[in-house]
Amino acid sequence: MRSMSEEPVPLHEEFIYCCGAATHVLKCGPWKDLSKDESKNLPRLLFMIIPGNPGLAGYYRTFIQALYCGLNQQYPVWVVSHAGHCKPPSGMEMIEDTDIKELDDVFGLNGQVEHKLNFLKKNVSKDIKLVLIAHSIGCYITLEMMKRASELQVLRSVLLFPTIERMAQSPQGKLMTPLLCKLRYVLYMPVYLLSFLPEGVKASLVRFALRGMKTCDESSITTSINLFSVDCVANIMYMASQEMLKVVERDSTTIKQNLKKLIFYYGTGDKWCPQHYYDEIKMDFPDGDIRLCEKGLRHAFVLDASKEMAAMITDWLQDDLTKL
Repeated sequence: MRSMSEEPVPLHEEFIYCCGAATHVLKCGPWKDLSKDESKNLPRLLFMIIPGNPGLAGYYRTFIQALYCGLNQQYPVWVVSHAGHCKPPSGMEMIEDTDIKELDDVFGLNGQVEHKLNFLKKNVSKDIKLVLIAHSIGCYITLEMMKRASELQVLRSVLLFPTIERMAQSPQGKLMTPLLCKLRYVLYMPVYLLSFLPEGVKASLVRFALRGMKTCDESSITTSINLFSVDCVANIMYMASQEMLKVVERDSTTIKQNLKKLIFYYGTGDKWCPQHYYDEIKMDFPDGDIRLCEKGLRHAFVLDASKEMAAMITDWLQDDLTKL
């Protein structure tokens, strides 16, 4: 296998409407369409990334490229943004101009679950098996997907830094809940004013905000410029406010029903899902594949540890892939 520096990784970018909302999709590999009518040479397996919040596909660009290479370029690796979290290109609105309302509250937490299920239904053949790799609130969304659509052929779900319970009670949740649930509208005006800054100045502000990191993924810089859009920020913060209110009890029933398909990966210093959440789920599911990070990776691993995380996941899934 050649390294990424020797051979460009095929990466296809799309902005589409899904459930009537602007959606950014990054597709790694030569497969651009996995619907049943497109090709007789469909791959057996799709790796699909369910992002955290902000759910911007661009944050996972390096991650999916590294994962695709680690999988010997045998399987497509896609990441689908959350509805309304991306700034659509010129000529495309945040919400599709149509009289048909596909989904109530598409930007809310429940809407984001249905958004991902709808994407799979319309874009991926039912014959293709899935490896779902979820990050943060994406783990809650993934468990809900498995609960609501048991017909999905999920080979494995990898849940990274899973915010699947007691979010408002976590250290970060206690800090953010008042801001997200009561004061978020106050932030819209400064974001609106900052949106008029030149792109270069916006990039400089992002670099300044991330200055404490030894190494920062360049794609994180360009992606973060979306956060100067009021529409994006409003949708991001609205979803986050629902997370604080709705992600309360862990769905142990769904976990128990799918335990053999799940891999959990908790952080040691994670303020969104603290280590005692790991201790408790490990105690409740002693036979589960529930791991604790020994590398000191941050919750937002995509900012500086995408390649390292991709290498670990590739290693974890070797046995599953050899059985295909």
